[in-house]
Formats: sequence, C-alpha cells, structure tokens
Amino acid sequence: MMVLMVPIFLSAVLVFIASALIWMVMPHHKTDFKTLPNEDAVRAALNAGKAGAGQYMIPAGGMESANDPARIKKLQEGPVGLLTLRQAPVTMAMGPMLVQSFVYYVAVSFVVAYLTSRTIPHGTEYLQVFRAVGTISWLAYGFGVIPESIWFGRPWSNTVKTLADALVFALLTAGTFAWRWPG
Repeated sequence: MMVLMVPIFLSAVLVFIASALIWMVMPHHKTDFKTLPNEDAVRAALNAGKAGAGQYMIPAGGMESANDPARIKKLQEGPVGLLTLRQAPVTMAMGPMLVQSFVYYVAVSFVVAYLTSRTIPHGTEYLQVFRAVGTISWLAYGFGVIPESIWFGRPWSNTVKTLADALVFALLTAGTFAWRWPG
C-alpha cells in the first residue's frame, strides 16, 4: 500500500478540485434545491414546533402505522416528504466541510487502492488498471445515491447528475492510478 500513497493522495486532490469546479462553476446543480413558496411560514411552523436537528418524515410513521387509515389519508392528500434540519445557528463555514470532503476523497482512494492492489498485480498495463479503478471508483462515488431516489423521493434528475459527477471523479481517479501504478 505504501507504493500507492502518491496515487491515493494525488487522485483525492484531483477529485477535490473537480468537485469544487463542478459545484461552483458548472451550471447543472443550480436547480437541485428548490425554494418553498411559503418558506417563512414553514420556518415559523418548524420553530414553533421546536423541531431540532435531525431527519423527519412527513407524514410521520413507520411499518407499525402502514395500515392506519389516518396515515393512509395523509399520504394520499400530501405533502409527503423527508426533511433534514441542521442545528441552528449554522454559519455554513466552508472550511470544516471542505476538510471533511477531502478526507472522504482520500478514504475512497484508499479503499480503491486496497481493492485494486489485491486484484491487479504490479506491472499491469495502463488500460487494465484504468478499467478496474474506474469501475470501483464510480461505484464508490456515485451508486450510493440510487436508493435515495428509489425509497426517499430524491429527484431522479439529481441522482443522474450525481452519477455524472461521480463518473468524472472515477475517470480522474482511474487515470491517476493507471499512470502511477507500480511497474
């Protein structure tokens, strides 16, 4: 694994830069989050209810209430959704989130390096390393969001955009590992 530390950190840096460019420069994520037409009223209701940080389901309920007529009526009438609240006050300080993102990219590259080093021998040609690392990286960066669309209503358009971003990250990771693969 020590011989793979350069591609691990180099690919993490490249993915970090690509992610920043995708979110700050590219236009395709600008429509991912919508504004409620009555945002102030919703905020007032949430504040009045003293909802703390966490994830909420609307209408609330689990498997135990699946056949409850009152819940079924609420589900039919709508709205139905998930709500994630952060602890207030939130400054949206970018520093800690950027550090966490970079640590995530290093962790993905480390796992990719581990798996690839156990399945692809040193000296393997560029394209074979590229294919293996690219596939593993794309799965790691992107496919975890698919169940969110299936089960939790995440818009499929957002999932497709995330998969496209993940493909860019995977190609950068694959190119870095294939270029720096031990001979």
